[in-house]
Amino acid sequence: MSTSDFIARLPKAELHVHHVGSASPRIVSELAERHPGTVPSDPDALRAYYEFRDFAHFIEVYLAVVDLIRTPEDLRYLTYEVAREMSVGQSLRYAELTCTPYTSVAAGIPIEAYTEAIEDARVAAERDFGLVLRWIYDIPGESGLPAADDTLRYALDHRTDALVGFGLGGPEIGVPRPQFEPHFTAARAAGLRSVPHAGETTGPETVWHALQLLGAERIGHGTSSAADPALLAHLAEHRIPLEVCPSSNIATRAVATLAEHPLRTFVEAGVLVTINSDDPPMFGTSLNREYEIAADLLDLDERGIADLARAAVDASFAPDDVRASLLAEIEDYVG
Repeated sequence: MSTSDFIARLPKAELHVHHVGSASPRIVSELAERHPGTVPSDPDALRAYYEFRDFAHFIEVYLAVVDLIRTPEDLRYLTYEVAREMSVGQSLRYAELTCTPYTSVAAGIPIEAYTEAIEDARVAAERDFGLVLRWIYDIPGESGLPAADDTLRYALDHRTDALVGFGLGGPEIGVPRPQFEPHFTAARAAGLRSVPHAGETTGPETVWHALQLLGAERIGHGTSSAADPALLAHLAEHRIPLEVCPSSNIATRAVATLAEHPLRTFVEAGVLVTINSDDPPMFGTSLNREYEIAADLLDLDERGIADLARAAVDASFAPDDVRASLLAEIEDYVG
């Protein structure tokens, strides 16, 4: 069996993947036809549209796609179709999907309707595709404290059992992490897990802030951690996983080339890593492809690749029965 085939059939979990960012050209085309404007509806034109100059340009394009989600029906369609595409050909069994309710509510979708739409799609996805979804609500950092206040309120006052985490996304430059400490403290007190992005386009100090002030249990990206040996040692000692997304880091220019990606540095330092796709259609990738890249960067055989899959399950916030079932399925697959 080829490495690609082995990976495609390997049961997997994904921990760092964005809700709107998972919308494929097919899905975006449908939404763009519903709401004509700046986003092209032709799938070929969309592929060119997804060629990013830098991280700021990526955010600009991402928000343009966000603007296509204008009704609860759009939201339900997006969520269900994303789940369909996540499940096809990737053997994905469990995913923690990062959602940004603030932008949808700002666009006019009441939080009650937002919650109902994603929950309806979640239940249908598990029934139809066998994919278990859980939610992480993240603060869009570029929108500042008002967005943090509202996101916390949505998470606490409109919580469902499927909401497991509280995050922080968007640009890091000019968005200091310390200002969000009260929000993460309140979310953690309510039992939500802390999973902020940090160290993607800024230095190791941002990761330290996420750990020391936001109580991070996993770090989204953490790319610049490689520049700080003390930070690597801390992550390794405390078993704090990094959610690594290689193709994303290249597409947003956080890392110049795959050959320069710090994944091997993380592993050699004893840091736990999970492999993820981030915004797969926007970056022209898939979870399968990210596993292939990781296998190449780390010179892994099949057992080593399976260990990456196990690490994602172990680092997840999945229910105990889902976790046990998925680990057993991985073990049966590897043999």
